[in-house]
Amino acid sequence: MAIPFKRMGRKDPRKDDGVVKFHPQLVTQGQSVDLDKLAYIMKDKSSLSLGDIQSVLTNFVEAMRSELFDGKSVNIRDFGVFSLSATTQGADTKDKCTMKNIKTVNINFRPSSSVRPNLTSTRAGEKIEFLDLDAPKTKNEGGGTPDEGGNEKPGGGGDDGETPDPAA
Repeated sequence: MAIPFKRMGRKDPRKDDGVVKFHPQLVTQGQSVDLDKLAYIMKDKSSLSLGDIQSVLTNFVEAMRSELFDGKSVNIRDFGVFSLSATTQGADTKDKCTMKNIKTVNINFRPSSSVRPNLTSTRAGEKIEFLDLDAPKTKNEGGGTPDEGGNEKPGGGGDDGETPDPAA
């Protein structure tokens, strides 16, 4: 599967000239996958039942949330680290800096190198491919460009009813 993207024009808000530059923007397809869908996918690769996997995932989320809310980061080997950060409002003095200055709390994720996308990978399972949704659609019945032999006629010869020369 390829990751779809479309070309989006954007202006640099820091510049007054307002020149539009086009950037690829990744597109999410369909609805997001939930824990039930992940459990269903995982059951085919495991000896565990669907219910067992759903239970483990539900307990995992609860345990991770509990540890994060205790002020700890959660490091899942070969996946990444989850931690909390806060959006705060500054105070003039240390005494005026209280929990009321915390406006929002966010969960951050730092992927480990094993799951971080690698655009230069040459391994089959790790290479990321992209699909340009704005590219012109071409209908090629032969399955390739003419240079790749995709539009050649089957049988390897003969044009417009001619019989191919067997000696050639």
